[in-house]
Amino acid sequence: MTPTLDDRITGSLIGAAVGDALGGPVEGYTPEQIVERHGGRVTGIVGPWNGEAWRTARPIAPYHKGDGHVTDDTLMTHALIRVYEKVRDHLDAYAVADHLVPDLIGNPVWIPELEAETLPLQRIFLAEKWIVTRLHYGHVDPREAGSGNIVNCGAAMYMAPVGLVNAANPAGAYAEALDVTGAHQSSYGREAAGVLAAAVAAACTPGATPESVVDASLALAKDGTRSAIEAVAEVAARHSDFESALIPLRSAVAPFDTVGPDYRAPSLGARRPSRLHAIEELPVALGMLLVGGGDYRRTVLGSVNYGRDCDSIATMAGALVGALRGEAAVPSEWSKQVAEASRLDLHAPAAALTAVAHEVFARDTARRRAHEAAYAALTRAAR
Repeated sequence: MTPTLDDRITGSLIGAAVGDALGGPVEGYTPEQIVERHGGRVTGIVGPWNGEAWRTARPIAPYHKGDGHVTDDTLMTHALIRVYEKVRDHLDAYAVADHLVPDLIGNPVWIPELEAETLPLQRIFLAEKWIVTRLHYGHVDPREAGSGNIVNCGAAMYMAPVGLVNAANPAGAYAEALDVTGAHQSSYGREAAGVLAAAVAAACTPGATPESVVDASLALAKDGTRSAIEAVAEVAARHSDFESALIPLRSAVAPFDTVGPDYRAPSLGARRPSRLHAIEELPVALGMLLVGGGDYRRTVLGSVNYGRDCDSIATMAGALVGALRGEAAVPSEWSKQVAEASRLDLHAPAAALTAVAHEVFARDTARRRAHEAAYAALTRAAR
């Protein structure tokens, strides 16, 4: 049966959170290091990389990654949903300034990795703190605030809600995400955010497949982002098992990735604006979607075992599969464990965003009909 919009929104948001929690404890490591640490590939929720020493172990301390804890990817996604709840319409860069920034600095939430209730600002990465610095303290034009920030996946990782509000309208999702993330990112980081939102919107289309999602992404992507997705998709089409795809996918995206072979020691040109490059996470997530054939376990576990920035890759991949297949695609034992360990009601944000999505569609319909009526009057006058 074709999943309903409500089911797709729930599946996408829960799928993203579970992918985030699965990838968190192995973020930053190579596939080989993951095998050595865990005695094989990760097949489910695992504990911290450094065991009980997570509080002081470098380079990750003081975050309790693992044991089903979500990371900043999910925290930012839920924060964006709270903005949608307030605005109850399409968002733009000014919504980030007017609502997201105040939420990050004034709305305490439970932070699983810190095992404390505190402001999201205390957990988000420096590239996300940039939003607060530029908009709250610098009073920069929201549409330009992203310029100068490092170019990474920080904006793309929480753009699934934009795709869900624009379900089955990839072009609309792409445009809205580009507007929203002007306050956060520039260059190929901002482009990736637009394409991820478009991909999620495309995945919500009845009859969508992994291939149609990638095609919709390619139809909108520009410059290095488009080239990277194309290169990864070509390789991914030759694999149906993530084990054999890990090295080929990395090789395919490497020419477009500015970070370089050592994830923890980025190259000199890392994360700088470019029309020739792309973030690594989005193309690989789309590639794993193809490799996994839209199956949640295969797609997300492939993303997790890829290593490097695998929590964000798995977040994006999980959002895509959930939008394609609905909540039933996400293993319930994983979602239950993540919800309990992270002290999150994973269904509440989905219900809130679903209500907003229906309201926005009604608003869009009214606006479209008003435009149609005005256009008809104009053309009648011309005759």
